Amino acid sequence: MSETTNKPTAHRYFVELSYDGTAFHGWQVQPNARSVQGELIDAFSTFFREEVYVVGAGRTDTGVHASHMVAHFELHNPIESPEDAVYKLNRFLSEEIALQEIYEVKVEAHARFSATERAYEYVLSRVKNPFATKYAWQFQRELNFAQMNQAASLLLEHNDFACFCKADSDVNTTLCDVRTAHWERDGDTWIFHIAADRFLRNMVRAIVGTLVEVGEGKHTIEEFKSILESGSRSKAGTSAPAGGLFLSKVSYPSDIRTTHT
Repeated sequence: MSETTNKPTAHRYFVELSYDGTAFHGWQVQPNARSVQGELIDAFSTFFREEVYVVGAGRTDTGVHASHMVAHFELHNPIESPEDAVYKLNRFLSEEIALQEIYEVKVEAHARFSATERAYEYVLSRVKNPFATKYAWQFQRELNFAQMNQAASLLLEHNDFACFCKADSDVNTTLCDVRTAHWERDGDTWIFHIAADRFLRNMVRAIVGTLVEVGEGKHTIEEFKSILESGSRSKAGTSAPAGGLFLSKVSYPSDIRTTHT
């Protein structure tokens, strides 16, 4: 089934949700594999008693989490009580997925194409932590926090991120407008924050992996700058593990909701 349809529909809704990506083979529906999108489609189609297709703001990879994901779907009949629908759908869905809100949006609103910014967080645990095994990269070797932040700041001065794009990705452009990129400390946890208008496949994990190599002293700041300018994925570092990555925020224009919601 395609993500768009030429048939007019009466009502389009956004759903805001979060999920633990550990047990999923990513967001996107795929044969013989469990996906977040697939579970939402099954639950929504059963609950609303009509064929429902759910379109996400992006496609997280296998094992990647989302503390804030947005998706849209269309229904022929309006939802009488979105709050009640959220409550009941959460009982349908597995414990790894939680819906926070459903609201009607303008018919032209699109979860992916209407988004103005996306933000990710990558969690690095500096100590062994049995409670963070699935949700952080447990990295205990010596790292230079200041050097990693200095390198991260260079991302704001660049717009072509081909060096951090997965080699077999089918994209028309590798240009991205990175607006935020920095590390923060919270005790033994280091969190990398990055926000942009769009991201390439595997981009954040490749950036984190390369910044960690800077922190280890494997690359100087000048060498990191050269990696950025090279456009070559082979020059950058190994991608960080999926479990530490969270899609943390998807932003939209303030007037995207319908006026009667």
